[in-house]
Amino acid sequence: MNTACGLDCYDACKIIVEEGENKLKGDSEHPAGNGALCALLNKQMPESERIEKPRVDGVEVSMDEAMSAVAEAFKEKTSLLWRGSGNFAVMQEVTNLFMEKIDGKLTHGSLCDAAGDAGIAMGRGLNRSLPLEQIKEAETVVIWGRNVTVTNAHMMPFLEGKNIVVIDPVKTAIAKKADYHLQIQPRTDYYIAIMLSRFVFMEDGQNDEWLEAFAPEHEDYYDFTREHRIKPILEYCGTDLGQMGHVLNYMRDKKVVFLVGAGVQKYSTGHATLHAIDSLAATLGLFGKEGCGVHYLSSSKLGFEDPFEVKCKTVSKVTTNFSEFDTVLVQGGNPAASMPDSNRVNRELDEVENLIYFGLYENETSKKAKIIIPAKNFFEKEDLRLSYGHQYIEKMHKVFDSDIGISEYDFTQKLFEHFGFEGLEAEQNYIDKWLSQCSQKEGQYCSPAHESIPYEEGFGEEGDDEFEFIEDYDDDFINTKRFTKVRTSKKNKTEDERFWLLSPKSAKSLNTQFFRDNRVQMHSDTGFEEGKMVRVSSEHGEYEFVVHLNDDLRHNCVVITNNTLGVNYLTPSIVSEEGDNACYQEVKVTVHRI
Repeated sequence: MNTACGLDCYDACKIIVEEGENKLKGDSEHPAGNGALCALLNKQMPESERIEKPRVDGVEVSMDEAMSAVAEAFKEKTSLLWRGSGNFAVMQEVTNLFMEKIDGKLTHGSLCDAAGDAGIAMGRGLNRSLPLEQIKEAETVVIWGRNVTVTNAHMMPFLEGKNIVVIDPVKTAIAKKADYHLQIQPRTDYYIAIMLSRFVFMEDGQNDEWLEAFAPEHEDYYDFTREHRIKPILEYCGTDLGQMGHVLNYMRDKKVVFLVGAGVQKYSTGHATLHAIDSLAATLGLFGKEGCGVHYLSSSKLGFEDPFEVKCKTVSKVTTNFSEFDTVLVQGGNPAASMPDSNRVNRELDEVENLIYFGLYENETSKKAKIIIPAKNFFEKEDLRLSYGHQYIEKMHKVFDSDIGISEYDFTQKLFEHFGFEGLEAEQNYIDKWLSQCSQKEGQYCSPAHESIPYEEGFGEEGDDEFEFIEDYDDDFINTKRFTKVRTSKKNKTEDERFWLLSPKSAKSLNTQFFRDNRVQMHSDTGFEEGKMVRVSSEHGEYEFVVHLNDDLRHNCVVITNNTLGVNYLTPSIVSEEGDNACYQEVKVTVHRI
């Protein structure tokens, strides 16, 4: 039996379940999966603390009793559905149909990638995915703030034989294997892209033919780059002319692909970073050509007519005030730990009269919930898997029978029945609606938005628009107290200084699912000791962590991966200027010895 992995990941691998053995293996014929499965799928999932029985007020009950309690809770005046992103199958969103019926609210914005997506839309008009086949044809791949060995391991075969340049504040595993690593200061990616563009123009390395055809405002963009002073900016970025020249050497007269990660845009100005990187790519004429382009997270639903699109009112997913609602349904998420500013979030969740948790595993949010509904995992139901990393769509067949939990469709159907609502179609009808919109290529289903060479004819929805360069940048963050030392002792010790907080993903977890860490990674030059407990604080809160020394960081950075217990007590409850995205890294922290 074949199915596909539903976990939140670029790769969206196809899975073969060997009959009679309940054994999983990757499909070697799948264009993205390369025949391997990650450790999360093979090892971590069975070890997780799965919820097996429904509970109401801490007491185990039958599924019918629990669903009756859910229905009663939704009779209250105000209600919200807050959905996580641990599973990217399409049937997750069928619950939208019920929320529309009761005039409930949903969320807008993102904890992940929306700022970058907004910046891409400013330049290209539409964020089309760069096909994997084009990455394979590149000569140079610039991996920009993206730790592919952790978040995108199946990309590795596509990088073989290429010039690899890594731009990242951390010497990641891929940076250690790269031809060149530019280890910049955090939150300076925008300036690096602008400076690289300026140097391309200065040495007359821009692609004039492409620019005249698709981006005629390029001279104005050159003038904009000249507004940025070279020497102080390079010093601020932690680099110099020689290092920038090395990066340019790998891009001159080459087929170049940028693989950009979400970490570069987890700031208030995150949209500008992606827009600047896109503007650099446009200066080099990298769009609409074989083996060239920018690969970022794209909308998996682009080109689809969504049967679960509804007209509910929404609130920000990043700054949701849970206390405003009588009933909150948390579906497949863990806002108590995964949202920024955990102090605020937990305080507000505690004020919700009817907190319902519908998911697979116990977590910080399930422990607060009045009603707990165990879910089916993606091996136990029929579904369809889209991808934000490539164009391929996979059917997800039920391969295991289980008495545990309920699917999203059955959950919604029971609520329709409780309220006497009509209009819910058969489950397979919805799956067929998605599947019928897909094209097919060599036996693989593909997104209707798929283009072999995106932007070959131009930009915008119809492909008849020009590329729009970035033309302004206003950033007050560097002038605030968060950018400076908060205090200095007589001895000027390290614990009195602020560090940039970086919160990337972990190889052993999926957001807050599976393995949970308790470490803060620091450079040995900071003077802290391996294994010692420290208190890390910001203006938003504090938490205690164990020191792990890691000289792959810049000395003024700390890394606390996003699966770490307590990391979001440190992060700000603010949204990006564009895209309504979480700004997890818009903060500096102080580390105190205990």
